[in-house]
Amino acid sequence: MTATLLTPPDEIIHLTGISWQTYERLLEELSDRRLRLTYNRGNLEIMSPSPEHERFKKVAGRFVEIIAEELDISIEPLGSTTLKRPELGGAELDECFYIRNIALVRGKKRLDLTQDPAPDLVVEIDVTSSSDSRLRVYADLGVAEVWIYNGESLVIKQLQNDTYITCQTSQFFVKLPIPEIAGFLQQAETMDYLELVKIFRDWVKSQLS
Repeated sequence: MTATLLTPPDEIIHLTGISWQTYERLLEELSDRRLRLTYNRGNLEIMSPSPEHERFKKVAGRFVEIIAEELDISIEPLGSTTLKRPELGGAELDECFYIRNIALVRGKKRLDLTQDPAPDLVVEIDVTSSSDSRLRVYADLGVAEVWIYNGESLVIKQLQNDTYITCQTSQFFVKLPIPEIAGFLQQAETMDYLELVKIFRDWVKSQLS
């Protein structure tokens, strides 16, 4: 087993040669810590999310909820749920939503991805780390669409033939120019949260009128 500490930021550790059993044991033993673990075919990333990361994560998740409200689309938000596919991968998602497959998971207290579908939409915040390693995990899990915000742009990735390709529109919210949401996310650090939510809702409504 080898370890590489990446700086900056110093909140991320990469480990290689990790067994699935070790990953599951770490999940259990670190469950009371504020850590995010991502496992991909023997590679393990351990991250301590920064306040910056958590701020964008919260705002981005709220934006998805507003979009769904204004489009009258049902969603099932599961936040940063940890999802696993034994021996292949596991991840704690930044924000995730069931849209197309709500009926298959609603009311379930536990999800088994050998039987249950993966979330339809995952939102990733890349302001302090790269989601490249997690995209392979999400492909293995079968996540249909991933939005990635890196502090400047919002990129839409859709799963096609086990690989993510960049798209300009969301398969779930086709009426909205999703990449333009980046401009609102950039204001999350300087604008009052509720004021930003109001302005964003007004923008969504203007796009639909």
